[in-house]
Amino acid sequence: MSNNFYALLAVRFLPQAEAVALETPDGTQYSFATLDRAAARYASLYRALGLAPGERVAMQVDKSPQALFAYLGCLRAGLIYLPLNTAYRDLEISYFLENAEPGLVVCAPAQHDSVARLAAERGVTQVYTLDAEGGGSLAEAAAAQADTFATVAVENDDVAVILYTSGTTGQPKGAMITHANLASNGLALHAAWGFRPGDVLLHALPIFHIHGLFVACHVALLNASKMFFLPRFDVATVLRLLPQATVFMGVPTYYTRLLAEPAFGKAQCRAMRLFTCGSAPLLPQTFHEFEQRTGHAILERYGMTETGMNTSNPLDGARRPGTVGLPLPGVQIRIADDQDREVAAGEAGQLLVKGGNVFKGYWRMPQKTAEEFSADGFFRTGDLARLDADGYVSIVGRAKDLIISGGFNIYPKEIEGYLDTLDGVLESAVVGVPHPDFGEAVIAVIVPKPGGAILTEAGVIAALKAQIAGFKVPKRVFFAAELPRNTMGKVRKNRLREQYAAVCGG
Repeated sequence: MSNNFYALLAVRFLPQAEAVALETPDGTQYSFATLDRAAARYASLYRALGLAPGERVAMQVDKSPQALFAYLGCLRAGLIYLPLNTAYRDLEISYFLENAEPGLVVCAPAQHDSVARLAAERGVTQVYTLDAEGGGSLAEAAAAQADTFATVAVENDDVAVILYTSGTTGQPKGAMITHANLASNGLALHAAWGFRPGDVLLHALPIFHIHGLFVACHVALLNASKMFFLPRFDVATVLRLLPQATVFMGVPTYYTRLLAEPAFGKAQCRAMRLFTCGSAPLLPQTFHEFEQRTGHAILERYGMTETGMNTSNPLDGARRPGTVGLPLPGVQIRIADDQDREVAAGEAGQLLVKGGNVFKGYWRMPQKTAEEFSADGFFRTGDLARLDADGYVSIVGRAKDLIISGGFNIYPKEIEGYLDTLDGVLESAVVGVPHPDFGEAVIAVIVPKPGGAILTEAGVIAALKAQIAGFKVPKRVFFAAELPRNTMGKVRKNRLREQYAAVCGG
């Protein structure tokens, strides 16, 4: 069998060719056969556009069945898929185009002119559109292509996807995810979460990152499961469709919003067998309230862009709030000190992981890749963790200063880089503080430049909104005469987090 991940998916779902693969909220249905033919048309289109295996296809589009088909067509054609968050703005997009050098860029019709201008500046000549309803020039061009395609043979180590993750230096890094990585993680999750015939997934996640695209879509396709494919999380739609589903995957925000609905309870969950949660820490009080309301214990797991999923609370066994469970089959973990030496049981240390799920490295950054792996091949996640006596992992901190807000990863150094370019800013510090809905909120503390431009909170926020994704923009901006520092001159961000802990209602 081909090592192309699409070939593995097709072997699993094509025996159910006429079964429903996707259903949208308006009742439109797509069979697995339809999905397979659509993927073939997109693969045929990419070939007609002159794209060779290994070239990149960047897509910044809204979630739709056609967007999923376009991704599957990339896999099938041996291309490298580059999904971009729909909130990214010009500065970010320009960097990705320069760094990845895609042969094709696909965007929403409303963004075509600005993206085409950025693409032209970077020497990218092919720009197509795809809208939230599945229309646009890409879909129109694909519709005219052949609906059969011989899936391109690839090696296990060939890159299937590049996912950008911002670094602590503010320079986004492209994590190269291989076909073998996708297969390893998809099959491990399919087994660990007990997927079975008849399972139906209620899919409300975005598909520009690993949770919605790899975890949710891949596992459903490997199981030939129907997906209720929602364009976004909407409480009313989720409540309406939950009784027809058996599996739901969400971020903590989804669960807090469901619990805010008085009508939500056991009645909507009567057919459900599994709720999973990830992308951000789930508060123990949310876990307990959900269990009381529904009778279901949310299964929390832990992963990251570079590795897919690493650990999971068990399907059968104790799901412990505040932990992310046990290592998945095939995944080795180590809790280590800063010399990569294993720490004593119960002590906190940096979490290192190794396995078939771990990425190939950072795109065109061999030195950075080498720095992130131990001498014996473990990837340093940058997260601080602790193992309990039963082997359950708890994430206790983030060595790389990551903020997770609403399931999105935000690196303070990147935001500080933008803030420090504003007229009137001497220096800045960005931290995450508790937020009742998003888990964490981004706030900024700015030291104004003496004699510089007059700064206001509203003005700073407006300036950033015009440049970067909305989820990265600070919710609040504060001004201080100086930033707290240690004896080495490093900003004491823990002190800032303590000082401003209550400003967002957390």
